[in-house]
Amino acid sequence: MRSGHFKRGLLGVVAIASLTGLTGCARDQISGLGFEKGVSSVNDHSLSLWQGAWIAAGVVGLIAFILILWPAIFHRKKDDLFPKQTAHNNFVEVTFTIIPFLIVAVLFYFTAIKESAITKVSADSQVTHQIEVVGIQWSWQFVYKDAGDIPTATVTGTPAQPPTLYLPQGEKVKFTIKSNDVVHGFWIPAFMIQIQNLPGIENHLEFSANKLGTYPGRCNILCGRNHSLMLFTVKVVTPTEYQSYLDSLKALNQPELEKAVTA
Repeated sequence: MRSGHFKRGLLGVVAIASLTGLTGCARDQISGLGFEKGVSSVNDHSLSLWQGAWIAAGVVGLIAFILILWPAIFHRKKDDLFPKQTAHNNFVEVTFTIIPFLIVAVLFYFTAIKESAITKVSADSQVTHQIEVVGIQWSWQFVYKDAGDIPTATVTGTPAQPPTLYLPQGEKVKFTIKSNDVVHGFWIPAFMIQIQNLPGIENHLEFSANKLGTYPGRCNILCGRNHSLMLFTVKVVTPTEYQSYLDSLKALNQPELEKAVTA
């Protein structure tokens, strides 16, 4: 009898939790849960996965909470008789095996789809803007290559003077991620972007910054005693302002560029 009540109760809990997670609000009404929508092309892919993972966690948490309270309320001891002992329950065992497997499988599927879209990069000939991001102990070097293989300009920061990474609004930029010494982490939290700078290995990333503004960036992998000072700022400007910035940097770095061309 109690087993039947338990089965019906468990099914009811699953139904209620599912309705709670899947009804009541459209996708546009769901909170970004700490992230703003439309900031970068990466957000366009990963924000829905972030929201879905939290909804799934909320549904699972609600089910677990109810299942904890269920036996305490409906199966508490009511007399002096020794309670019935049950060795196993096939329904519960199968259910608690299948449900976690389905949750993990669904999350894995959508993660693989989103990851493939985020990590897809174009050939150099198909990209107008290219930036090389070099991690150094303990700052960053940004090498702009909009003019081809020869750097248009190079900006190198220090722990005392963190550099600024300029990006053109709404235009794709291909990044080459490197390290000169140890492992670093190129992280722009607002863009939902993180990729490792590995010594001796080039990583690549391509995205567009879609909203004007200034955003913090930092290294998120412990890389030495001044790791906490390995900061930078991302400034998203209009394409016209971006080109003006590159022109100003090119003028400042002209002697170095001439040496690179004649070398």
